[in-house]
Amino acid sequence: MDLNVQGGQSVSLSDNTFARPFSEALVHQVVTAYLAGARAGTKAQKSRSAVSGGGKKPWRQKGTGHARAGTIRSPLWRGGGKTFAATPRDHSQKVNKKMYRAAMQTILSELVRQERLVLVDAFQVESGKTRDFVAKAKELDLTRGVVVVASPDVETMLSARNVPGVAVIDVDGLDPVTLVAADKVVMTVEAAKKIEEWLG
Repeated sequence: MDLNVQGGQSVSLSDNTFARPFSEALVHQVVTAYLAGARAGTKAQKSRSAVSGGGKKPWRQKGTGHARAGTIRSPLWRGGGKTFAATPRDHSQKVNKKMYRAAMQTILSELVRQERLVLVDAFQVESGKTRDFVAKAKELDLTRGVVVVASPDVETMLSARNVPGVAVIDVDGLDPVTLVAADKVVMTVEAAKKIEEWLG
């Protein structure tokens, strides 16, 4: 398929990567798995077996007037263990490479259909100054979204780090959540070719 580049030119890109039918179930599964993988899963509480003390029965079974008790570390007691204690766990979900690539192709294709993907010849802020980045973003009507470049450019990334709602990432750092959340994606032609090669 041919996509227009900002400035009137056009570039030919793979239909498999930029014109794939939308699959909501696939995108949902991959996005959910990506977010799940980012969870720390370090939450932990002590069960009654993990709380120290409580080895001795606090009083005899009968004749004291108290309710029966076998340990001072019962979940019913202050200082006792938690009934259903949380334990550290791994939230990650398995997604094979074929599914991940298909989801990325689906998201990119949907961005093209919704006219949220803008191709440019190049995007570079050599000065590294925020005001120069803002001026460049304003030309492209980019207020909330992401700029995708082929390879990391320190000056451009530094110029964008203080701009709220806008980020500059390279192809290697691209992920489905960033693409789905972006109102607009500005992508260089070189980055598009690199993504096409990556996703096949």
